[in-house]
Amino acid sequence: MSSTQINLSDDLAAYVSGVAYRESDAQRGLREKTAPMSSSIMQISPEQGALMSILVQVMNARLCIEVGTFTGYSALTVASALPADGKIICCDVSDEWTSIGKPFWRQAGVADKIDLRIAPASETLDNLIADGLEGKVDFAFIDADKSGYDTYYEQLLTLLRPNGLIGIDNVLWGGSVIDPSDMSDDTVAIRALNEKIAADDRVEIAMVPIGDGLTLARKK
Repeated sequence: MSSTQINLSDDLAAYVSGVAYRESDAQRGLREKTAPMSSSIMQISPEQGALMSILVQVMNARLCIEVGTFTGYSALTVASALPADGKIICCDVSDEWTSIGKPFWRQAGVADKIDLRIAPASETLDNLIADGLEGKVDFAFIDADKSGYDTYYEQLLTLLRPNGLIGIDNVLWGGSVIDPSDMSDDTVAIRALNEKIAADDRVEIAMVPIGDGLTLARKK
């Protein structure tokens, strides 16, 4: 047992990658297709994807929302964990990036579970609230523009059902959250949201140091 997080050496990280998760051919193919891109750091790790997949399954989730789809690995992962009648609504502004994932969604047989909305996420979420989805969403994932995180968090709390779960990515922001000299807009936004959620009695939280940090917030 340990009261602190273990530091992963390169060898230990390689070991974890060998035993920590299972990827489908479509997941692996999409990850490898994305890897050479200069922006590939925006893709979640397969370890994080495996965690999200298990959470979606144990919750018996049927309706999910993703804010920030990039090339679609997380959407593919969540959609693959959903039952046949499940759906994930994906909010993104880039046809170019999301088009990379579509062949892999089809390969995995989950394209019909993925409802991609190309528009500013705050507009899409407002429309979902207006369409009567308040209190009906099981699981949501935020991995988009950091300055918008607080807005998305509030909108998704409205959409989430009681005991529903929000996953918020990049909450450690490469360690910049504890650097007082970093007052960039993104860092300030993440730092402020972390402090807000820590004190938010509408949710129960667990910040998991996986990837670049993942906060899980359960709506009471």
